[in-house]
Parts: sequence; structure tokens; C-alpha cells
Amino acid sequence: MVKNRRFESKAPLIGMRHVQCFLCFCCLSICYALRVNLSVGVVAMTDRNSTIDDLAVYEWDEGTKSYVLSSFFWGYIVTQIPGGHIAQKYGAKTLLLIGITLCSLLTILTPLAIKTGGWKLLFGLRVLQGLLQGSVHPATHAMLAKWSPVDERGALSTFCYSGSQFGTVVILAISGVIAESPLGWPGIFYISGGSGIVWALFWFLFSASTPAEHKWISPEERKYIETSLGQVDSTPRTVAPTPWGKIFTSPAFLSLIVVHCTHMWGFWTLLTQIPNYMKNILHVDMKNSALLSSLPYTVMCVLSFFFIYLSKLLARRENVSLSFNRKFFNSIGHWIPMISLIALGYVTPEYSMLAVALLTITVGISAATYLGFQVNHIDLSPNYAGTLMGITNGSANVMSALAPLAVGLVVTDVTNAMEWRMVFFIAAGFYFFGNLLFIIFGKTDVQSWNSPEDALAQRLSVVDTESPALLNGNANKGTIRENGKQ
Repeated sequence: MVKNRRFESKAPLIGMRHVQCFLCFCCLSICYALRVNLSVGVVAMTDRNSTIDDLAVYEWDEGTKSYVLSSFFWGYIVTQIPGGHIAQKYGAKTLLLIGITLCSLLTILTPLAIKTGGWKLLFGLRVLQGLLQGSVHPATHAMLAKWSPVDERGALSTFCYSGSQFGTVVILAISGVIAESPLGWPGIFYISGGSGIVWALFWFLFSASTPAEHKWISPEERKYIETSLGQVDSTPRTVAPTPWGKIFTSPAFLSLIVVHCTHMWGFWTLLTQIPNYMKNILHVDMKNSALLSSLPYTVMCVLSFFFIYLSKLLARRENVSLSFNRKFFNSIGHWIPMISLIALGYVTPEYSMLAVALLTITVGISAATYLGFQVNHIDLSPNYAGTLMGITNGSANVMSALAPLAVGLVVTDVTNAMEWRMVFFIAAGFYFFGNLLFIIFGKTDVQSWNSPEDALAQRLSVVDTESPALLNGNANKGTIRENGKQ
């Protein structure tokens, strides 16, 4: 095995697998730009003090804005699990090509849709965009599963998924500048949508769902990837039916659902409301608001790599368990933001830079959760980690849709600091409660329902006494292989 791996490492250091990863990085960057662009756009299109002539300004109250900001998620939560199934069966290339192309076209048509049908047509358009983007993460995961050699999977995956933060940073940083340019707020949608069309062209030309389907991959690199993946699981086996009953009665998994939901409530409350809060409470102008709003996500992107390094240092200490590691980082990512959110509610306009610092801490340090609950699915069940993620992520994105709606109910006057303080208190309470349940009920040992083959083996033991040993052996091999992936 070692000899083979060393021989196959003759594949190019920079190859087509890195091209696929870079394209996926760009895909996630654009997807988040298309998702977040409305957070700044809605502030600009309802700004009564706009100095750009012949640019429509809409009289939308905070309730209407909250409906529009949440609409994306009503479609997004529907297509996550089906998207993963389609990507596995038919390949991720076509699914991503169609989804991002259509989503980009709808983004370009956004100003026309608002002009024609107002916020109601915008609401429907954003729901469609959510439906198209719901398959992006599972399809990207399917790409990485086919293209990432075992030894490189961590590095390639980290780089790939950092695109989501990069896209958020870029669109928040430039949206204010675009809105104050001659293009006005429609330019935010034209530029972000156009970027998606350009990406789709490169994706069509240079991507493939698997190494075997790529036209220009070298034989050495293809053999390197396929041999590496074959070492993970080269023995065909029949996967037992998903143990739904045991999954949904597992306290460890139920606490994972809760902590994922509470995390997304706080995260998306801030993501969608930071520009609005900074403009109306801190009195920061549109251009600076967009630039400063991108700072927390820049810090989050950087801190994710720092926490990975810190986790490796802790892992070297024999007296630090995996359970402590997970709960330690999750507490950093939830309870420190909880404290900073409470403090944020008491900051006055003359201390706007302090508010920026607190926002940066709140959002940036949540990167620690990548080493907390966000990898706990694999701890609980290597065999069903994808299914667990689909369940928790689908549930959590319901909270992503509800969070902006709740802001619209609480904040009836955008200049009332007390109402914004209540928004931050609610988010802080969610952070506290979710992490507390994770500390109490969260586990890191592989659950018994991870290997239902064992139960099948016991039933077959009456007929063939050797079956349990064989099946248990295969189950253990599967667990070892999956742990090797981590």
C-alpha cells in the first residue's frame, strides 16, 4: 500500500484535480454572492436619499424587506437532499451548470422583475433562485468525493469551501461602491449575475464529474486519484437500509439538529441585517457600511485555518479527548459570539468602531464551529454522515428563513436601538441554548446504529455461524476507512 502510494505520487503537483477544486471554489463564491447581494441591494433600493437620477426608490417597510430577504431559503431547503441524489446518479457537472446558469440569469433579471411586479415578483424570483442553489453543496461534495485523493482531501476541501466566505466578503465589499456608481443598485445584480455566466462558460469547458470523464487529465494523475480512492473502499458491499427510527431517537443526533439550527439563526440574522443596522443605528454611510460589513467574513475565513492549526496542537496532547476538542471549539464559536452580541446591543453611534469590532468577533470567531458541531455528523456515523448532514442542514435552513422574518416583527422602527437590542438578545439566547445541549448530550463515539449490518449478522447466525464474523469484519473495515478520511 505504501509503495503504491509513493509510486502514484508521481502525478503532477498541480493537475486537473486542482482545476476542479478552483472551479468549485469560484462556484461557491458566486453562489454566496448571488445569495447575499440582496442584503445590500435592498438597503440601496429603499434609500430615499439616493442622489442618482432616474433610479427607482421603493417604499418598502421592514416587514416587506424581511419577507424578501427570507424568500431565498424557502426554495433552498427543498432541493438539498434531491440534489445530492441527482449529483450521485447523473454527475455534478451538469447539475451545477444548469443550476448556476439559471440562477445567474434570474439575478440579471432582478431589476426588471422589481420594476414589473414589485416585491411580490422579487419574492417569487428569489424562491426560484433558492431552488436552483439548493443542490450546490451536495453536488460540490459529490465532485470532491470523485476528485480528491485521500491524502489531499482535507486541504482541497478546505480551500474549496472557503469560497463561500470569499464570495460573501467580495459582494459586501463592492456592493456599496456599485450602488453609488452610475450603475446604481441594479448594477449589484448585473455584475454578480454576469460573473455567474462567465463561470458557467469555464465550468462547461474545463470540468468533469469524474476523472475518467475529463478530456485533458494525464494518465498518471487519473491513476493516482482512482488508486487512492480505491484504497478507501475497494470491496463492494450492500448498505443496509437507513435506521431512521434509531437516528431520530438518538439524543446525540437530536442535540446536533438543535445546535445546527441555533447556529444558523444567529449567523443569518447578522448576515442579512448588518448593512441595515449599521446604516440606521450607527449612521455609517452606504459605501462604508458595505466595506465594513465584509470585514467579519474576512476574519472568519482567516480564523478557520488558525483553528485547524490549534486543533492539531490539541490533538497531540494525550489527555485531550476528541469529545473535549469538539465541545471546546463549539463553545468558542457560540458562547464568545453570545457575549459580544449582548455587548453590541449597548453600543451607541459615537462608538461605531467598537460596534464593528464586536460584529467582527461575533461572526469571525464562529469559524471555530467548523471543528465543533459541523464535523460531528462524521463522528456519530461515518456510514450515514451525508444523510445526517442533509437532515440537520435542511432543518437549519428553515431557521435561516425564519430569522429575517423575526427581525421584521421585532424591529418596527429601524432607528430604535432598543428593538435592535432585542434582536441581538434573541440571537444570543439561541447561541447559549444550542451549545449547552451540545455540551450535555453531544457525543463523538460512533453510534450503534452506524452499522445495522451487525443486527443482520445476528439474525443470519442461525443459518450460518460464520456470517456475523464476516459482516462485523466488513463493518469495522468500513469504519476504519471512514475514519481514515478524517
